[in-house]
Amino acid sequence: MSPGAAPAVRDAVETDVSAITAIYSHHVLTGCASFEEVPPTVAETAARREGVLKLGAPYLVAEFDGRVVGFAYANTYRARPAYRHTIEDSVYVAHDALGRGVGGALLAELIRRCEAGPWRQMIAVIGDSANAGSVAVHRKLGFEMTGTFRAVGFKFGRWVDSVLMQRALGDGETTLPKSDR
Repeated sequence: MSPGAAPAVRDAVETDVSAITAIYSHHVLTGCASFEEVPPTVAETAARREGVLKLGAPYLVAEFDGRVVGFAYANTYRARPAYRHTIEDSVYVAHDALGRGVGGALLAELIRRCEAGPWRQMIAVIGDSANAGSVAVHRKLGFEMTGTFRAVGFKFGRWVDSVLMQRALGDGETTLPKSDR
């Protein structure tokens, strides 16, 4: 990784799934950004990626020198039909690439791609109110703090909060979505 170099962001492909699984597994096993306690298998990660793609949402990776160092995707916020114009983001960065602009590059491209789709709001559900890096990158890219669910998770012998942040996509709520006009 060249000092100061920006990561390359591109669509995730099937051959990236092992690297994505490894990055995510590290977060599951060592941190509270994810409330999962058992990492998914490569096959489960591949199935999750396929679900995102079937939705028509972006699934991205970031690379330094050809090595996948992070991933991001958008997925359904909630299943009920009235939420169809709202999407939730997920961003994970390899532990040895933190602080290199990977999360910001991924999230910026994810937002850009989602604005081209039918979605009008993006929600961030950030595991652990102590996750200052994630809160900061979301705030920098236009998310506003909307609340905190206190002590809703229990992981590594402690209670963990969920921080909620939100930003408008495109016209946001200022116009009706095309499908409802």
